Amino acid sequence: MEERIDRAVELFKSGYNCSQSVVTAFADLYDLTEEQALRISASFGAGIGRMRETCGAACGMFILAGLQTGSVVPDAKAKGANYKLVQDLAQVFVARNGSLNCGELLGLKKNHPISSMPEERTATYYKKRPCVKMVEEAARIWVEYLEEQKLIDHA
Repeated sequence: MEERIDRAVELFKSGYNCSQSVVTAFADLYDLTEEQALRISASFGAGIGRMRETCGAACGMFILAGLQTGSVVPDAKAKGANYKLVQDLAQVFVARNGSLNCGELLGLKKNHPISSMPEERTATYYKKRPCVKMVEEAARIWVEYLEEQKLIDHA
C-alpha cells in the first residue's frame, strides 16, 4: 500500500490540495472516480477553505472514514462507530504531528489574516511548509487502519 501513500504525495506536489490528495489516492477503493474524489474533497484544503482550521490532510482521512464506515440511515450506533473511528484517527494524527489545526501545524499566529487565494507552489513553498508530511502521514494512517482491519493486503 506504499504506492497509495506515494500517490497522495504525488498528487499534492502536482498542485492538488492536501485533502484532495489523500482522498483521491484511495478513491478507487470506494468506487469513486478521480473527478468525484477531487470534487468531494476540494473544499477541505488548507484547513477547510484556507481558513487554517482542521488540517485538510486530516479532513481527507475523515472523508475516507465516512466512505468506509459512514451510515446511510439514521442509526445512532452506526454514527457512534463512525465518530469513534474519526476520533481514533485524529488521536493518531495528533500524536504524530502535534496538532490537528492547520494554522498550528504551519506555525501561524492566532490572528493570521485569512485569504481565499492559495499560494503559488514553488520550491520555497514546499520547503517552508509541513504539508507534504501531513499528506503522507494522513495517507499512512489510513493505510495502517485498512491493514489493521484486514480490509486490504499488505501488497
